Amino acid sequence: MTVNTRDAADVTALMRSLVERAGDRRAVAMVGDPGDPADPGATDDAVWWTYRELDERARAIAVWLRERAEPGARVMLLFPNGLDFTGAFFGCLYAGMVAVPAPVPEQYSHSRRRLEGIAADADVSFVLTESAVAPPVTAWAAEAAPAASLLVTDRDPLGDPGDWSPVAAGQAATAVLQYTSGSTAAPKGVVVTHGNLLHNAATAAEALKVSEAEGTRFGGWIPNYHDMGLMGHLLPPLFAGTAAVLMSPSGFLRRPVSWLRLIDRFDVTVSAAPNFAFELCARRVTEEQLTGLDLSRWRVAVNGSEPVRASVLRTFAERFAGAGFRPETMTPCFGMAEATLFVSGTCDREPVVRRASAAELERHLVVPAGAGEPYRDLVSCGAVHDLDVRIVDPGTGAVLPEARVGEVWLRGPSVAHGYWRNAEATETTFDRRTADGEGGFLRTGDFGMVDGGELYVTGRLKETLVIRGRNIYPQDVEHELRTAHRELAASVGAVFTVRDTGAEAERLIVTHEVRRRLPPDDLAALAVGMRKTVTRQFGAWPSEVFVLRQGTVRRTTSGKIQRAGMRELYLAGTLPALHHAAAPGGESS
Repeated sequence: MTVNTRDAADVTALMRSLVERAGDRRAVAMVGDPGDPADPGATDDAVWWTYRELDERARAIAVWLRERAEPGARVMLLFPNGLDFTGAFFGCLYAGMVAVPAPVPEQYSHSRRRLEGIAADADVSFVLTESAVAPPVTAWAAEAAPAASLLVTDRDPLGDPGDWSPVAAGQAATAVLQYTSGSTAAPKGVVVTHGNLLHNAATAAEALKVSEAEGTRFGGWIPNYHDMGLMGHLLPPLFAGTAAVLMSPSGFLRRPVSWLRLIDRFDVTVSAAPNFAFELCARRVTEEQLTGLDLSRWRVAVNGSEPVRASVLRTFAERFAGAGFRPETMTPCFGMAEATLFVSGTCDREPVVRRASAAELERHLVVPAGAGEPYRDLVSCGAVHDLDVRIVDPGTGAVLPEARVGEVWLRGPSVAHGYWRNAEATETTFDRRTADGEGGFLRTGDFGMVDGGELYVTGRLKETLVIRGRNIYPQDVEHELRTAHRELAASVGAVFTVRDTGAEAERLIVTHEVRRRLPPDDLAALAVGMRKTVTRQFGAWPSEVFVLRQGTVRRTTSGKIQRAGMRELYLAGTLPALHHAAAPGGESS
């Protein structure tokens, strides 16, 4: 039986009811490092909190907060993944305040500027953290948010949980400001209410067949401050009375097999990740690491947060079939912060893939590819749940027929209430009206189509490359480069266009990381090959090609490529290239 949380008065009321009937049940765990058995230093020690222990920590933090501010104050949460983040998050909601999850300050200037922008935009009254990261957070807060009170939740004295009294927030109250990842623009604070959280968690539970009776367990490495980590991994199981098992993102990036071992050792049945994570596992998990790995209990592998690649679905399923992974476990989904998170997905079936004519797709038409014709594989993101969906011409607002690609518009109770203190962006994106008069829709900014009840997402509206009247999706170009050139495999690139002052046409710029060091002649040959690949496969001539060091391409916290940010670096002349090749007639270095 799936769990319906929609009728709860608010999140706090739901959690308190769970404590009353299942207080001693395990709720959330933090795992040190599921690791590699060949590494004697690896450990899979897990620290668990029950629902009662989580509730006690939340009440203690709520009392501390309420002694210092009224309900509605914004509380910035700067934590690594784990129990302390979970306690602080619910402590905010127990106090009737607004949680503002964000990453721990990093050394990179653009990341720090983004974090400073979030603190200023949200006008935070508190900064909460834990002792493991207290030094950098304390130093950052003193400079960026000097008026905010700082609390180290696992070190500083908290309030007496016995002094806590409930705040009747209600479903309409703001629970979270979920700042967008900034893949195409400056981050904006999505206003997510208690009702949004309750409704979206119930929708996801029903779509993914989460059952309290069967003890469905979620788990993974996605950062808790990211919408997929918070609304995808953490809240649905807790709202459903089951359990979440967490590990650190850095642990996964260091050793991808650690994610798979987490799933095996802790009986995780639902785990989500962006497409790149599945690709990384398929490439980097060794035969030795596969020995003894059992993925047969993994029932739902949510693949989302970035374009889902059919080739990655096939490769991952084949690579881990011997470990018990079933093709029907892979569950492509679509979600976004402005819809709280979950929008579409269909589990317990093999992925549905449409092989579309590349030429027709450039005209925003999905037509089956003929024999020998260039094609693009489109992966279905499943059925849309509890939301009205329309495919709309982004220029006119006209609703398009099936098999036509347009902007995806959504309407329903999971749709957030706008952007925090940003009336202009809210008006542009929320409560939009179609040409035939239907209102209340969210403009997603994503191109896609609906066919046979299935949602197919083809790319981002703002990132689509328009070259000589043709529509080309940058992720297709980047994927083709990785497929054609082994030096680029398992790395990332960013393709975008720029328009010079007074020019009639835009120029195509290709950037891509290379994983290993290459001599200058090999870098030059690679750049030539990259240009030929793009020209041959897409009929577009790159004006410039940049081969970059690993880690140069800007990405969001969930791994999305920040093409707009890369364009800014290019225009500023600050791309640190290993090799730069301009079109014939230009300069090459």
